Amino acid sequence: MELISKVSKGTKMDQIYIPKNRSGFGVGSYVLIQSMRVQEQTEKPYFHNIQSIEPLKLEIINQIFNIIPNQIENYENIIITGSFLDEGFNFKDIDLIIVSEDKLDEALIKKEIEEILKIKIHIITLNNKTLIKGLSTDPLYQMMLSKCISKKRFIYKIQSKIDYKLLDIHLLKSELLILNFDHLNGHEKYYLTRNMIAISLFLKHEKIDKEKIDKEIKKIFNLKDINEIKQNILNKDKFLKEYKFIYKDTFNKIMENIKNDSK
Repeated sequence: MELISKVSKGTKMDQIYIPKNRSGFGVGSYVLIQSMRVQEQTEKPYFHNIQSIEPLKLEIINQIFNIIPNQIENYENIIITGSFLDEGFNFKDIDLIIVSEDKLDEALIKKEIEEILKIKIHIITLNNKTLIKGLSTDPLYQMMLSKCISKKRFIYKIQSKIDYKLLDIHLLKSELLILNFDHLNGHEKYYLTRNMIAISLFLKHEKIDKEKIDKEIKKIFNLKDINEIKQNILNKDKFLKEYKFIYKDTFNKIMENIKNDSK
């Protein structure tokens, strides 16, 4: 027999009340008192540029939103982003942003979620100031939050400010595709291409979001479907020729502005 009851505050000792009309647990019986994790009432999450999502994914998101408050006391928001939110179940992990002014134990939070959900978690923890700065200067931050689901509502009014040295560091990652084309899988090629195109669009002061970037990739590389990259069925010579041109053009624009800023 199991009974669920709540600890009540007493004058000298706290106590637990159980019904008199019960079968079992006679007066004088020894019982084990064990803490029980009561799931929070599910709050409706906030959808940002997402029309719909699979019910199973929404259930996973609600579980994450309930698990994290058991691990940390103070946080501003919890945000789910990345490929997990794309249609279907072709994702490797869940990208999770925790906005908090406190220093958090990422490893402990990650372990707790992964043990319960059996899904790999990638966590970024930052404070509001860092997040706003990232959204202002980093196209990758803008892309991440252009499509997301959050525990709490957020509205960030930002004014883009181009940090050319930061963009130079980000663009360097995409050079790996040129150097290691034959050794990369389709998803790695897509990630590096998306990174380069996001930077290129940011330099033109254009809005950064995943749909716009995918559309630009298809246009530049003359693809019928973005999955041609993800499924690794590209025409190597044709793709690399265009890729090198865009990379060089983007790199030159960044270098030119770095030189001008140093004058």
